[in-house]
Amino acid sequence: MHGMPGMSMPAPVSKAPTKAKPPAKRSAQPASNPALPAASPRNHSAVPGTQGMDHSSMQGMRMQDAAPSASPPAGAMQGMTGDEHAGHAMPGMQPGPSAGEAAPKGTDLPAGDAPAPAPPMDHYADRFFSKAEMDRARHIMMTDEGGGRTYYQVMFNLAEYQARKGRDGYRWDGEAWFGGDINRLTLKTEGEGAFHEGVESAEVQALYSRAIGPYFNLQAGVRHDFQPGPARTYATVGFEGLAPYWFEVEGALFLSDKGDLLGRLEGYYDQRITQRLILQPRIEFNLAAQDVPENRIGSGLSNAELGLRLRYEIAREFAPYIGVSYDRKIGDTARFARLAGEDVSSTSLVMGVRFWF
Repeated sequence: MHGMPGMSMPAPVSKAPTKAKPPAKRSAQPASNPALPAASPRNHSAVPGTQGMDHSSMQGMRMQDAAPSASPPAGAMQGMTGDEHAGHAMPGMQPGPSAGEAAPKGTDLPAGDAPAPAPPMDHYADRFFSKAEMDRARHIMMTDEGGGRTYYQVMFNLAEYQARKGRDGYRWDGEAWFGGDINRLTLKTEGEGAFHEGVESAEVQALYSRAIGPYFNLQAGVRHDFQPGPARTYATVGFEGLAPYWFEVEGALFLSDKGDLLGRLEGYYDQRITQRLILQPRIEFNLAAQDVPENRIGSGLSNAELGLRLRYEIAREFAPYIGVSYDRKIGDTARFARLAGEDVSSTSLVMGVRFWF
């Protein structure tokens, strides 16, 4: 590189003969890459500070094997500061990874916008075996792993004794289902009453339940109320499932054979204090689109129930509990209750058991 055009070299300075030193050990990297194009003399002479420069020190500099990147014109580099000049590679040269550093690959490469490959739509084994036989084998495997099987569960979330002022009572709320992961037959029942006075309210629902996602079921069927009289039958559509943050929620609309439209929304949350001790806040709202005097139900929000229960799981399937429940009739429903001589609100201390199998 000492014979580059446009460069003047200083005259050699004579020195006293000295003892020859062994040559310095050089890197295994080649001094230059013959595949690179020759550097332009015009560009080298235009770089300030290159006149009289000892270019022998540039031997051993590593060249990038890739094609040279675009660099600014030589005239554009005039007047650059040292920091700015350091940010630009010389023509025909690109900085590469330092010695011992691997070239970027995999996730170290810059992001691209190429489309993802299409997912495979076939089973590889079908290329070597009969598709019908492989379909049968896959069905057996899915059945053995739980797919397509039939399950059931019976759960009473509430089965309790209620100590109220003036009269004690009881309450139940249960559900049973039978079916698979997607389609199920669901039965629900709930009600309450007072000792020595009989059942105040009781209902049964028979529903078809269809999974519409990993956490929610859509339900439709019929509901029949035995109390309060007169008895009513309703067409029912609703949902139930697990909302974000582990809230169990349930809602439904009921259209009676007399044209009465009712609604219900309820939910609860299991707050674990320990592995066995669980605090469960619970809330329920009942609504009506119109007055139903014969059932003592008023339009709008008819009643609300707030509860707080603390249970201890002796086993996961069996857990006694204690708590408190507050029930309040609202609006025209409260007016119907006063006319019938009933209390508008009540607070109960409750004790019961939650069980399932």
